[in-house]
Formats: sequence, C-alpha cells, structure tokens
Amino acid sequence: MTVSLVLACIWAVVASVIAMLPNRIHWPAAYALIVVGIPILGFVTYQNGPIMGLLVLAGGVSILRWPVLFLFRWLRGQVTGQPAE
Repeated sequence: MTVSLVLACIWAVVASVIAMLPNRIHWPAAYALIVVGIPILGFVTYQNGPIMGLLVLAGGVSILRWPVLFLFRWLRGQVTGQPAE
C-alpha cells in the first residue's frame, strides 16, 4: 500500500472519529477535513492513477455528504438565480 493510500485511510478514520463527537464540532471539523483531504486526494491520484483517485473521492464524498449537498444546492442557486433553500 502506498503512502498516499495510508494517508487517505488515516483521514477516513479521523473523519469517523470526528463524526462521533458533539454536533458543535462537526462543521469546523468538516472544513478542516476538506482542506486536508484535497491534497491527499491529489496525492492518491498522482501515485495510484485516476481510478483510485475517483474511488477515494467517492469515499470522501460519502463521509462529507452534507457539505457536498449544500455545495450543490448553492451551485444550483447560482445557475438558476434562485436562493438556496
């Protein structure tokens, strides 16, 4: 297993531990996980190819599903000109 996949696994474990913490910690931790996760995703893609990068991206999206959902709602509002719900 490459270093990038080990880092991605550590990221997933940390995200799972954060999910067990109180709700007031979730959003700041989600922002931190996104900031740390993007370079890890690039590193995984660089070392293991685009297929593995897409698999790690899918895993990250499944863990951080609410920030991704809010991002898609915001983008839809920007495209259609309607405020996000």
